Amino acid sequence: MTAARSYRYYEFVMAAFVTVLICSNLIGPAKIAQVDLPLYGTLVFGAGVLFFPISYVFGDILTEVYGYARARRVIWAGFAGLGFASFMAAVVVALPPAPFWVHQGAYEVAFGNAPRVVAASMVAYFCGEFVNSYVLARMKIATKGRWLWSRTIGSTIAGEAVDSALFYPLAFYGAGIIPDDKLLTVMIVQFFAKVAVEIAFTPVTYKIVGFLKRAENEDYYDRRTNFNPFALKP
Repeated sequence: MTAARSYRYYEFVMAAFVTVLICSNLIGPAKIAQVDLPLYGTLVFGAGVLFFPISYVFGDILTEVYGYARARRVIWAGFAGLGFASFMAAVVVALPPAPFWVHQGAYEVAFGNAPRVVAASMVAYFCGEFVNSYVLARMKIATKGRWLWSRTIGSTIAGEAVDSALFYPLAFYGAGIIPDDKLLTVMIVQFFAKVAVEIAFTPVTYKIVGFLKRAENEDYYDRRTNFNPFALKP
């Protein structure tokens, strides 16, 4: 059966997805960057916004080539990896530092995310990635496999919209970190920035998808797929 078929590159794509996800969530948010853009002016953003959308690129590739059911496994692997990384960071930060180690403050700034932010990040990731994969799988059938760009960008718009709409209110509303009256603006700016990264990566997505379809001899259509995120079987 199709479910038992093995692939040459599936595990590599899975590893790349989980690596990008964990790094973008653990390393990126610790730094707030600022750049001056022509016409626009000063732009302030979390550095993670540059790399987190790449996880959506890999999500698109997985669903497009291998189908929703196999992408679901990868999303769950990413969820588990993100959960363990967050747990490990919390434990390491909480360990009492040696008297001669003077970097505890910097370590807490870099890795000491509040439990509320961690929980919001995981909920937003889980919902956003599954929406992204579901929309792409449905659009592939609707477009009969044509116009790859339309479903990679369209699914990312849907997934990132869900991710942003969940993460920022859950993580920051009423917390005093971001003023509540600025929260919507920050959310919209981050959303458009993430979608822009996806659009910029479209030529790369095309090349990787084309290579994998040829190498794996696979171009999966989710016509009979069980789209339940918690299902164990296709």
